[in-house]
Amino acid sequence: MPRYEYRCRTCGDTFELSRPMAESSAPADCPAGHDDTVKLLSTVAVGGSASASAPAPQAGGGGGGGCCGGGCCG
Repeated sequence: MPRYEYRCRTCGDTFELSRPMAESSAPADCPAGHDDTVKLLSTVAVGGSASASAPAPQAGGGGGGGCCGGGCCG
C-alpha cells in the first residue's frame, strides 16, 4: 500500500499515512488531532544505478556496406 506524506498547517508537523491510492486525496488528521493538513508532493525513488564508467556506444568507423563492411564487394 502506498505511503503519503502530509504536513499539518496548525503545528507544522510532517507525518506519513499508508492508504489506498483511491483515498490519497482524502483529508488526513494530524497525529496531534489537528485537521488543517496538506498532502505533500513526494518524489519517487527507483532502484538501480547508472554507471558513469560504462562506455557509451560508439558509431562504426568503417565505410562501405554490404555483408562484411565492403571487403567482399568488388
